[in-house]
Amino acid sequence: MTPLLLGDTTLRDGEQMPGAMLDPADKLAVARALAEAGVDLIEAGFPAVSRTEAAAVEMIAREAADFSGPGGVGDSGGPVVAALCRALQKDIDAADQALADAPAKRRAANIFLSASPLHRRYKLKKSKADVLVMAARAVAYARSRFELVNFSAEDASRTEPEYLARLYEAAITAGATSIGFPDTLGVLTPDEVKHRLAFLRAHVRGIESVLLGAHFHDDLGLATANTLAAVQAGADMVHCTVGGIGERAGNAALEETAAAVVLRPDIYGRRVHLDATRLAPLCRLVAGLTGVPIPPNKAVCGANAFATGAGIHQDGLLKHPDTYLPYPPEIVGADPARIVLTKHSGRAALRMRLSRMGVEADEARLAAIGEALKNATKAEWADEEGLVRRVVGTVSGAKFFA
Repeated sequence: MTPLLLGDTTLRDGEQMPGAMLDPADKLAVARALAEAGVDLIEAGFPAVSRTEAAAVEMIAREAADFSGPGGVGDSGGPVVAALCRALQKDIDAADQALADAPAKRRAANIFLSASPLHRRYKLKKSKADVLVMAARAVAYARSRFELVNFSAEDASRTEPEYLARLYEAAITAGATSIGFPDTLGVLTPDEVKHRLAFLRAHVRGIESVLLGAHFHDDLGLATANTLAAVQAGADMVHCTVGGIGERAGNAALEETAAAVVLRPDIYGRRVHLDATRLAPLCRLVAGLTGVPIPPNKAVCGANAFATGAGIHQDGLLKHPDTYLPYPPEIVGADPARIVLTKHSGRAALRMRLSRMGVEADEARLAAIGEALKNATKAEWADEEGLVRRVVGTVSGAKFFA
């Protein structure tokens, strides 16, 4: 199967999420975990932003040679550490300095430049021709300092396709080793993603000599779906964040993207270096360090991802786990499946719960306990343990709860 490279931007784009601050030591801990998991590229930060940001990138760069894990780009022998830069010499210099201690094949400059009509007119106040020159100059300058240079056209999804092709050609001619297609505003659909990448493959001269990456935001709730569409369209690399954190509605989730590719080789036909059993622990680590909680219904890593409170599902799970588990939780390093007692639970789950409590109940008492629980109020269910013990004691006369 063709390899798919996984780039992670939790430490850069993910941390741009309001309330998701990481200090340099936090970033280093996440970078180590990403490397151990097998991510191929770690975007460590934006050194030109501040001294603290540069210090974090420097810390990660110093350890880059020692990062262990199966990931890597080309013959880098491990994950590449990248720094974000505007198409400005001072930003590239800041990235070069911050990544100075990383091995040459393990450091990269990720240059971005606005491309869409709105951005050209209102943000850059530059013409199409001006932007082409800016891109070429920035990439050429970066290549004088880096072996690996990525060029991304910001707001590519709202850029004229023909002009976007010319912009990528200018970057490739200047020495870019990879190009990135970002859906900066999260406006595309999966079908549009496939069409856009097919257009670039057909119309960008020299694209066969570089890596094509894709980076999607989640403003329409389609970031992961769009990322997987890019995989099907032949993208060489996809950029994600752990837990899908990031600007506005966030980014494509690393754990969702990787799990889909690993579990559905029949659909995606790609292999990844990443160890899927690291996914859930990665999510917990990032949530703990950023303070951004994992929603309970979050795919792959949420507390309820492998839990059920519905009687029909619970009965099936007790008879055979595969009846209501899409895949075993251990594949992604999640905790074992849980059967949670709720007002929707049936007798199978209730019988199991009573057995664990050391309570034996005949069918009549089991029915009475179940009826009482199903009709308990929301306030009573707030203390689930106390409610169950109280109901069981009332119906069965058990003394264990005293």
